[in-house]
Amino acid sequence: MQASVTLQSSDETLVAGFAWAKTQALAYVFQADPVGDWFEAALPGREAFCMRDVAHQSTGAQVLGLAAATRNMLRKFAENIAETRDWCSYWEINRHNKPAPVDYCTNSDFWYNLPANFDVLHCCYRQHLWTGDRTYLDDPVFRNFYDRTVNDYVRAWDKDGDGIPEHYPVYGTRGIATYNEEVRHPLIGGDLIAVQAAAYLAYAAILELTGTVPAAGGWRVKAQGLRELYGSRWWNAALRRFASFQLQDRSYSAAYHGMSNYFPLYFGLVADEERLTAVLDDEIARRTALCIEERSYLPELFYAYGREDAAYAELTAQMAPTYSRREYPEVSYAIVGTIATGMLGLAPDATTSTLKTRPRLVAQTDWVEMTDLPILANRIQVRHTGQSETDLTNLSGPPFLWKATFPGHLDALWVDGAECQPQRGQDAHGHNESWVALSVGAQTSHTVTAR
Repeated sequence: MQASVTLQSSDETLVAGFAWAKTQALAYVFQADPVGDWFEAALPGREAFCMRDVAHQSTGAQVLGLAAATRNMLRKFAENIAETRDWCSYWEINRHNKPAPVDYCTNSDFWYNLPANFDVLHCCYRQHLWTGDRTYLDDPVFRNFYDRTVNDYVRAWDKDGDGIPEHYPVYGTRGIATYNEEVRHPLIGGDLIAVQAAAYLAYAAILELTGTVPAAGGWRVKAQGLRELYGSRWWNAALRRFASFQLQDRSYSAAYHGMSNYFPLYFGLVADEERLTAVLDDEIARRTALCIEERSYLPELFYAYGREDAAYAELTAQMAPTYSRREYPEVSYAIVGTIATGMLGLAPDATTSTLKTRPRLVAQTDWVEMTDLPILANRIQVRHTGQSETDLTNLSGPPFLWKATFPGHLDALWVDGAECQPQRGQDAHGHNESWVALSVGAQTSHTVTAR
């Protein structure tokens, strides 16, 4: 399998790391198997793909030109949702188009983490934003999965009627309340609440894009209700962090447990600035103690919240040849995706044919350029020089709107050398930024500078 995307930079560590990640990720791509086109997204050697891993690897896969494989894998999860499994799918599917035997025996005896349906739903919406592929909106298989997930799946697993699925010890491994498996039988994981809220927002957006606008508001209200519940009940003021779990006796665990603690940040559930600062400081301090799957999320998380130095340190640590088990598929895919979304700040929105860029380079990187990157219906080239200049070329594809964004509230920006008045505001996490929006036609280039 080949991928045309390339990366150049003044930063030799970054260039070498990307080259390794690209080669490693593509080594896990397979075609013409009974399951169709797919890439490994589980423990190496299982010849399978897992719901959580696919959801996380999907952005890196898109950068590498694997949109069709991602769609196929997500659709496999969608088509296997079943009432006989209480509206679960198969947690892990192998190359033979069967549930992986290590995780599935019968419909009453299988492994399943309850955040998974919500994670896949949210991933499908993100894939639409990146690609504009209306399969994610119109295919009855996907639509059934979305509808069943937010309705029947929640009802099946929410035994106490509070709107949140929960786990009981009698379930065993069938319906684990969190992605974190260190503690046996927590009732609810913080990660479950976070990704459920994110899925509700994604579902609302899908409803709006498919003409069911009135119903969307109710799902946004439900998402806000989960945000308010988490903020009011899960915060531990003495420890200055959120609880990881709610336990079977309805108390809240004070112990730290990786993604159960940081997923609410990853999915934008926490808005309070003081709490965000405390939790981010805690995550940065603990980052090297996490397992390889959990650490793979951290560079993207740190970039999103303006912790560029910590993000770069963690990104390059995971690229290093000495990084233990870096052959785990999630590592290479997450590195590729993080460079695109984190360092380059790429945020496409196919619903408006808009691409946002936002440089997040640190002192070690004078400039970075990614070429032949598939995004929207286009191939683009984008180059950041420091945090003050961005060059963008529409190599192929129709015109799109470029939102060229820079940190801080600036008085002026220069488009191809001409001074203009920028718009100013804040990003989703409250950071000041300034931008100009301009149409980029086919095979045209523009430069925007902040002086």
